[in-house]
Amino acid sequence: MKFTLEYPSEIPDAAPGFLAPDLITRLAVQAEESGFDAIAFSDHPAPSAKWRHSGGHDTFEPALALSYIAAVTTRIRVMTNLYVLPFRNPYLAAKTFTSLDILSGGRLIAGVGAGYLRSEFSALGVAFDQRAFLLDSGLDALVRIWTRPDEPVIGDDFAATGPMWLSRPVQHPHPPIWIGGNGKAARRRVVRYGQGWCPVIAPPSMASSIRTAVIDSPTKFGRAVEQLRAELSSAGHDPASVDIQIDVPVVNFDAHDSVTRSLERLDEFAGLGATWAIVHVDASSVGAATEYLTAFSDTVIRTRRDQQRAYVG
Repeated sequence: MKFTLEYPSEIPDAAPGFLAPDLITRLAVQAEESGFDAIAFSDHPAPSAKWRHSGGHDTFEPALALSYIAAVTTRIRVMTNLYVLPFRNPYLAAKTFTSLDILSGGRLIAGVGAGYLRSEFSALGVAFDQRAFLLDSGLDALVRIWTRPDEPVIGDDFAATGPMWLSRPVQHPHPPIWIGGNGKAARRRVVRYGQGWCPVIAPPSMASSIRTAVIDSPTKFGRAVEQLRAELSSAGHDPASVDIQIDVPVVNFDAHDSVTRSLERLDEFAGLGATWAIVHVDASSVGAATEYLTAFSDTVIRTRRDQQRAYVG
């Protein structure tokens, strides 16, 4: 299993200070040295105060933040989790992603989703009720722009009028596209466009708030993975070629039972098909976050990789 660090400012009750440039540099370098495989930022260009005060968090423009991180690291991948394609013209999205892939030396994982905040769509002048259609058409256009960049793409509300002059991303045929969402439509998008799936393992209340189907147990997760694998196979795709990322709740490393439960949860979800895990840290202070990264690396990442090496050997 590989591990993604959700940057600490993304946590609702994060202490002030995580948006400071010097701290971003320090935590990115520490995450890379600690064995994390990726760092992720979400996408909220116009969040409301109501959202922020009821469980939201501070936000960056993800491509800018990830470009900053790419400049001070060499190995760790940069991930959007998730970039809301319906907010943007596909050519603008492609330009952003391509630029980030080039500047990072081919380290981008383009996690995308439909978005869920009605007020944010309103602020950006995008039809909320059209978000599923816009995600589908945006994915189709994005792949076409990346794989045939000289050919003009025409959509319902945009039209390239002649041959294009666009840079190609470093990764071929394009950066991996990971799709967020729990329902049938998300799986359909993974089968058609994706190299990864990002379900949300959460209780019904949270699933409702982000407007997705409920996956709130290992049993439901395993059933959804089986359905995805069957759909991939039917479409002629190798199910093993698609990554699946779940989340890791904050672990209390001072409590043996908490650590044991977390390790057991990781093993259970890995056995059901998860290949990546996104890690939420203790963001109550800068010191707590740095200590958490060290503890997670020592207790989880290195332990799991030692076990994998011993198994292979």
